[in-house]
Amino acid sequence: MSTSPVRSSVSQQQPVLILGGGLIGLAIAHQLARRGQAVLVLSRRRSEAAGFVAAGMLAPHAEGLAGPLLALGQASLAQIPAWVAQVEADSGLACGLRFCGIVVPFATAAERDAYPTAAWGEALDRAELQRQLPGLAGHWQAGLLFGQDGQIDNRRRLMRALERACVNCGVRFEEGSELLELITAPGGACSAGEAQEAGDDPGLAGAATAAGRQLQAVRLRRADGQELTLPCAAAVLACGAWSAQLLPQLPIRPVKGQMLSLQGPIGALRRVIFGPGTYLVPREDGLVVVGATSEPEAGFREGLTPAGQRQLQEGISALLPEAAGWPPMERWWGFRPCSPDEGPLLGASPIDGLLLACGHHRNGVLLAAITAELLAGLLVPAELPGDLAAGQAERLLAPFRWDRFG
Repeated sequence: MSTSPVRSSVSQQQPVLILGGGLIGLAIAHQLARRGQAVLVLSRRRSEAAGFVAAGMLAPHAEGLAGPLLALGQASLAQIPAWVAQVEADSGLACGLRFCGIVVPFATAAERDAYPTAAWGEALDRAELQRQLPGLAGHWQAGLLFGQDGQIDNRRRLMRALERACVNCGVRFEEGSELLELITAPGGACSAGEAQEAGDDPGLAGAATAAGRQLQAVRLRRADGQELTLPCAAAVLACGAWSAQLLPQLPIRPVKGQMLSLQGPIGALRRVIFGPGTYLVPREDGLVVVGATSEPEAGFREGLTPAGQRQLQEGISALLPEAAGWPPMERWWGFRPCSPDEGPLLGASPIDGLLLACGHHRNGVLLAAITAELLAGLLVPAELPGDLAAGQAERLLAPFRWDRFG
């Protein structure tokens, strides 16, 4: 396990490489650039990032998170207003942040009261549910309102604003760059094949980890086919569902999700509805984002499927029957990066000089603010926000070590 502090080898002039140009990578790049650090983002195709396909819920309580993941989500939720204000100031673009509240419906009051985060919500009976969500299907008899939870328009606004903020802060981009391998000392390369061999053999894996390899460079292939090697002393792996392709020791796999959007009447749905297996996220202009299937067996298989789209349509009817008649606007899919416990991998990695910011599963949008703050702090120390007390950063990071699975 790498324990060497990355910050000791980072100079503000030599760029930190961000491996991955999705929401997490951009958020970290932005924070580093605001601290005066040179940053280069390497991305194969930013449009495939989960940040462009997620629904944008900010819902540590509505999602029923527990333990360290709930603590991390709550810490990020507290940071989000200030973080969004930074992004909007640096980009000149609005991000669509709304603390509209999220309602979780239940068939019975007993199910409601047993929900892991019930203590943070307002208990609703059927009459109160109907007031919050006119038209909600009749079999939902109880609910929880989490007024502190909300949403952000990640697909249409946040991602574009973050890209603009990064550019305005001096972040450089290598778009269309396929990452091939991490080159490490002493004088060797940790290619995907070599790392996979180590991962398949417990003895080799242990030896590789114990060797304390030091990151030296990253080899990549540009869109024009040119291959080149970029020397670096520090990098952040933020490749989402593709992270294990570069570092196969990481227990991250893709979980495909299909989604769609509907155009409803403006104001017809004021709260997010977080139902079992389906959620409806209303934007201010009447667009309603509907998600999402969960298909771990699909791997990286692209495309919509009739079964997935039927599942979404059935979920809409089961929650808000009138919405089943609203016209569909878009249909899309993406790949969540999932770890065995559905928590992210944050901080040190098997390679000195390489930090991890991956495996956020379905909470990438929620956790972007705190991930950026914590990872930037490991590279370029700065005064923490007032509500992130001394020592809290370490306590938040500790449960999300890459090697916690044994």
